[in-house]
Parts: sequence; C-alpha cells; structure tokens
Amino acid sequence: MPFLIALLAGALSVLAYAPFEQFWLMPLCWGVLYQLLRQDEVRPGRGFLLGWAWGLGALFAGLCWLVVALYRFGGISAPLSVFLILLFSAALALYPALAAALFVRLRSRVWGVRVLLMVACWMGAELLRGQLFPAFPWLAVGYTQTPPSPLAGWAPVFGVYGVGFLLLLVSALFVEAWFDAVLRRRALLLATLICVAGAGLRVIEWTSPVGAPVKVALIQPNVAQDQKWRSETLMAQLQLNVDLLRQHPAQIMVMPESSLPLFESNLPPGYLELVERDARAAGGDAILGVFTSDAQGGVFNSVISRGTSPVQHYSKNHLVPFGEFQPWGFGWFFKLASIPMADQTPGGDHQPLLEMAGQKIAMNICYEDVFGEELRSALPEATLMLNVSNLAWYGDSHAQPQHLQMSRMRALESGRPQLRSTNTGMTGVVNPDGSVAEVLAPFTQGAVVREVRGYQGRTPFIWMGDWLVKIAVLAILLWGLGRQRRR
Repeated sequence: MPFLIALLAGALSVLAYAPFEQFWLMPLCWGVLYQLLRQDEVRPGRGFLLGWAWGLGALFAGLCWLVVALYRFGGISAPLSVFLILLFSAALALYPALAAALFVRLRSRVWGVRVLLMVACWMGAELLRGQLFPAFPWLAVGYTQTPPSPLAGWAPVFGVYGVGFLLLLVSALFVEAWFDAVLRRRALLLATLICVAGAGLRVIEWTSPVGAPVKVALIQPNVAQDQKWRSETLMAQLQLNVDLLRQHPAQIMVMPESSLPLFESNLPPGYLELVERDARAAGGDAILGVFTSDAQGGVFNSVISRGTSPVQHYSKNHLVPFGEFQPWGFGWFFKLASIPMADQTPGGDHQPLLEMAGQKIAMNICYEDVFGEELRSALPEATLMLNVSNLAWYGDSHAQPQHLQMSRMRALESGRPQLRSTNTGMTGVVNPDGSVAEVLAPFTQGAVVREVRGYQGRTPFIWMGDWLVKIAVLAILLWGLGRQRRR
C-alpha cells in the first residue's frame, strides 16, 4: 500500500505543472513521500522503492506526451511506444529513488536536521538529473512555482533549483508541523516567512528597460509534422515562409525552428535574396530556422538572419538525445524509430549574440531553454532572449504548455523578456516578471506582433547561477554524512 500511495502521489503532482498550474499541489504530493520516508521503521531499501515509485508516477504522468512522437511520427507501434516511455521514466526515477534511500540512511531524529537532509538529497538528485546523461531537467519541481505562486519571487535570486529547494523546505516543514504539535508553531512560522519573503521579492525590479521599443513578429506557421518532411510539400512550405513574413512586417520577424526543412545550401537559387529584399522593405530583419552543414560533414540545427543587419546565424549547441543525436549503445532504438536529422553536431559554446534593431538577442533553439545555467553565458550582454521551437512532434499534448512554463522561469531568472516563435504552439511573449504578455492559440496559423523593450542589468541569479544551491546541497550532505559517521 505505501508504494501505491507514493506512485499515486507522484502521478497527481503533474497537476502542479502547466497547463493545470495548481502550484499548491506540489508541496502536498511531495509531502506524502516525505511522510512515508521519515518514519523510523523505513529502511534504505524500502526508501529506494518508495522514491522510485513516486518518481515513476510523476515522470510517466508528466512525460507521457513523448509517446506521440514515437507512435505518430517515429513509426513505432502504440504498445511499444508506451513501453519505451515507461522504461525511460523508470530509468529517470532512479534519481529520486537514490535520493530517498540516501535520506533514510542519513535520517535524524532531530526534526530540523531531518528536513534539511531530505531537501538536500532530493535537490542533489535533481541537479544530477539535469547534468548527467541524458541531462533531462524537465519537470524539476521548481517549475511548478511560476506566478502566481509566492515562491516565484525567489527565482531571480536562486533560479529554478533554488525555488525547488525552498518549495520542498516548506513542504517538509508543513509535514513536521502536522505530525508534531510541539514544534508546530516554529515550523509553520518558518514556512510562512519563506512564502511571505518570496511574495515580497516579487515587487523588486532587478533589471530595467533599455533603448527604444522594438516591433517584433513571432510567427506560427502551423505546419503538420507529418507534412513537414515530404518532398511534395517542400515548395509550398518555402512559399509559406515568404508569405507569412510579408503579412507580418516588423523590425524583427521570426520563423520557428526548421521552418525551412532542408539544408541552407539546397535552398532554391535567389530564395534568401528574396527574403532579404522583403525584410529590408519592411525595415527589419527576418530570422529563419534551417539546417546548415560544414566542410567536415557536420549537420547543424540553425537559424539564419537576412535583412537590414549583416547576415548572422546561430546553431543549436545542446542537442536532444535520441531526437538529435545517437547516444552510445542505443543503436537498437534507431533501428525501431524513423527520426529525420537525428545525427546532428553541436554548434559550440560562446556563439555571438544576434544584433539587430538596436538589440542583442540571445538565441536558443527548442530544448536549450530548459537549461537556465547554460543561458547565463549570454547575460548580462543580451537584452532579449529568443527561443524558436517545433513541438509539432508531440501533438496536442502537455509538452507545449510545459515548455512555455519553463520559458516563464527563464524570464524570471534573467529579468528579460522571453520571445517564443514555434511551429504549432505556444508562440508568444513572456514579460521579465514571468507573466505572459500574449500567446497565440496552439495549432493556429498567425503571429504575435507587438512592441517589446530590451532589458539590462543583473539579477542575483545572473551573478551566482545555481552555485549557491549546489554549495548548500553539498554542505548539508557532507554534514549529514559526518553526523552519520560519528554515530
């Protein structure tokens, strides 16, 4: 029964993420696991299984949209697709399983020590999940606390992992208060102070506008994924790009990832020159998604610009395992699935910012904006952050709103607007405070056209990144190991 309770609590936690955004549910769902693990009779092996059950429920419920990519577009049967995503979720659930087992091993009878150790174990596992293979930080608990959560105010200070740390601290304190009347007042007071301080931090403007407003057109072409790679639709897609750019003139006009589904070198003669003439006529620049290559045969997922500014480009650096590169030992997967452009090359670190319309733009392509620590390398020089994506792979699923929620966290961390141009959704503008200024309805063709301001300055997160959280987690775990050794 405890394993079923943990599994169900983990699955229910998906309602804390977009599109449901019931942020208050995460401390309740995670608190269930904490209560199961804090009991003296639970041993490390049992703790491992409880943590694994909670993680399996949370990850499979939150990532089941991956089935769409394998079944509808990858050529894998529906039952096998479900099994593979279940297997993937079970593997990722080893991180919370190890966190739970370690906590039980270090568990203390002192409530304050017990709380800190559990939070440190869990956040240590999340940090590792975001950095070790397959480096998949999707569904980190801190993402649930975008506005209106009072904890959102901590995001510009400590980032998403710091928000997660404080979220779990509040959750554990509420559990301790619920089961121990003696310390109830102190635990509730501390939890309340964390929430109130977070709400107070929301009023601080860490960054400030710079330069004149810039008119942007973030275009959503809404090309079905099963049509995107067909040779018979190629010319129609190329014309669609031209038509949409002409229909939405602006200083910065953005088409999404792979809006031109072929290599730049294979574009029809004069095509880019046509785009450039139209962009110049609009008094701006066009940014298009296209694949590029080098002399060594490397394939890059890139964006290129044409217009009033010099020609510029950016190539995706953080590639998606299985979708954009083949991890060692997984050749069997690619014999089952049919995934185009699945052997790509990273674009390299420290690529120059795009400069146009008086702004310095930090580009990131699709999955890259999940890695807030990596995006810090473009700050504080960048005044705008721009993400181009193609989530048509995942159909009408939770992938799109979850991705938008992560962009909201990036806006909070950086104190800058997050611009999004996607193929099928969700295209829009996120304000520096994490609120959504405007978003286009998914699976519609159109554009978000509005004026935006660039921002300058540094949030505390730009200064420190995740380092303060990493140091805190490491210090608490070393302290806990020291206590265990002395015992």
